[in-house]
Amino acid sequence: MNKDIQTYLHNSLNAINLIPLDKVADLAEAILYTYNEGSTIYTMGNGGSGATASHVAGDYVKGASFGLEKRFRFICLNDNIPALMAISNDISYEAIFEEQLKNFARPGDLVIGLSGSGNSKNVVNALQWAKNQGIKTAALTGYKGGQCAQIADISIHIPVADMEIVEDLHMMTFHAIKRYITNTLLGENPGMGAVYDQRIK
Repeated sequence: MNKDIQTYLHNSLNAINLIPLDKVADLAEAILYTYNEGSTIYTMGNGGSGATASHVAGDYVKGASFGLEKRFRFICLNDNIPALMAISNDISYEAIFEEQLKNFARPGDLVIGLSGSGNSKNVVNALQWAKNQGIKTAALTGYKGGQCAQIADISIHIPVADMEIVEDLHMMTFHAIKRYITNTLLGENPGMGAVYDQRIK
């Protein structure tokens, strides 16, 4: 057991160096730009990637927005369970994200898809639809990057053939971006940091 744990952690540490930092910076700036414009950011994914997409939205609705007069408009397309069930039942599972974007997404928004393989059809369809509408897109992928990496305007492709490690590094990437964004906004509101620190003690 110890060997398995050590191997996993060792492989994870090595994989961190494969995160494309220039693309991470591009996504951070895209999130900040979308925020400053008052537009909306959407996340989506399946399974573990879906959990990450939901986690990220929660981080921005509360953590990154706390104390700010101007809040983040951040929506995870995984989180409306009745809509997901109705679309998958009446249309197809491959349409669950695209159909929701048709209701909400507008030019100026940012659509972020997460897929370990990069070939999750529902994520691919949503990214392609958004791109066809002139909406900025980003994708976080692993393995060979798949279709998502080819479609997205910003592609954070981590070339690791291990789903768990890919999912871990996707979450780490989002946490790194959130840290940058939070520090950037705190710099403009120096008093906010003490308030936030006090609340989380």
